[in-house]
Amino acid sequence: MSGFRIGFGYDVHQLKEGEEFWLGGIIIPHSKGAVGHSDADVLIHVICDALLGAANLRDIGYHFSDQDPQFKGIDSKILLKQVMDLTKENGYQIGNLDVTICLQQPKINPHIPAMKTCLAEVMQIEENKLSLKATTTERLGFVGREEGVSAYCVALIHS
Repeated sequence: MSGFRIGFGYDVHQLKEGEEFWLGGIIIPHSKGAVGHSDADVLIHVICDALLGAANLRDIGYHFSDQDPQFKGIDSKILLKQVMDLTKENGYQIGNLDVTICLQQPKINPHIPAMKTCLAEVMQIEENKLSLKATTTERLGFVGREEGVSAYCVALIHS
């Protein structure tokens, strides 16, 4: 069992009218989008943090600082590819990833197949190693008020 490692990721981004809404590597049609230094793809960011944590490689902010202009507006798929490279360079491969997106609107379920296809291609893994789920917060908190989006990820990696 010593070759197995588990990592956890959590991220949140503010939602703002008129911004593009990148989620899981694709644009989701909506009047609001996430705000951030990069493209603010909260789903990719939690995957990166979970993988980095599992491999004991710190976090996404350590590797891709929001103070560094080279990452301003960057496509988060590029960051995910670099995290995958780091994970592999350290001798690990993905067992599986389990992600939950918390968002009041829009409904994400119709977009999950496209997100899974996109992310599996970027990570070069089989789609069945990636579980994507979505939930609301029953109109409670900043997610319920449609002020933001959050996501959680658990990653299992092994040598």
